[in-house]
Amino acid sequence: MPRTSAGILLYRRTPDQGLQVLIGHMGGPFWAKKDAGGWSIPKGEHGPDDDPFATARREFAEELGSPVPSDDFLPLGTLRVTSGKVLTVWAAEGNLDAAVTTSNTFELEWPPRSGRMQSFPEMDRAAWSGLEEARTRLVTGQLPFLDRLAELLAGAALGG
Repeated sequence: MPRTSAGILLYRRTPDQGLQVLIGHMGGPFWAKKDAGGWSIPKGEHGPDDDPFATARREFAEELGSPVPSDDFLPLGTLRVTSGKVLTVWAAEGNLDAAVTTSNTFELEWPPRSGRMQSFPEMDRAAWSGLEEARTRLVTGQLPFLDRLAELLAGAALGG
């Protein structure tokens, strides 16, 4: 059975920069110097008996330090990402100050085989990105969610 994760892609529409999505840079030493492909939709794993939507909302709050600033969610569906996980994502329109986000932490032996455990944030920073910029920043397996969001919003704008 594949591991499962769920997340929320927050978006906003700005008059000067258009559609933007809120993404987070993955924390820890493996991602510290990686920008392209080092960002993610706020998400987290859930078990087979857990509610994916509840997990997505909880993980958003844990990784960004704030609840989702919306009560209206659009399902973006599920797909198998490059890690082999099955990821389910919802989109929500809202605004959040990316500069003041704070993430929960995880423990990791670092440096490897040193016997020293260190704490690292799951997401060390967050940023609003236009769709094209987000395409260069997000891990490859999550890119289809950007297309799904753009298609859904284009359909809504056309009355579909």
